[in-house]
Amino acid sequence: MTHEDVWRAIERFATEHGMSCSGLAKCSGLDPTTFNKSKRWSKEGQPRWPSTNSISKILSSTGASIQDFTKFIEPHGTERQ
Repeated sequence: MTHEDVWRAIERFATEHGMSCSGLAKCSGLDPTTFNKSKRWSKEGQPRWPSTNSISKILSSTGASIQDFTKFIEPHGTERQ
């Protein structure tokens, strides 16, 4: 599992729930820019991973389980078609 796999899962999860990443963040009580692509890397080029708090909030706001979320995490190169 890579940094990109987790962020891709958030994108898929949002889509599955009929929202953009921004909409999902807002619905979850987070800043709408929380999941922006520009926030996924630090200025120094280090990956920024989503926090467990952010994941918990998106699960709570959608009524999803962690298993519901993790089904969207697939190793790079094995995306669903």
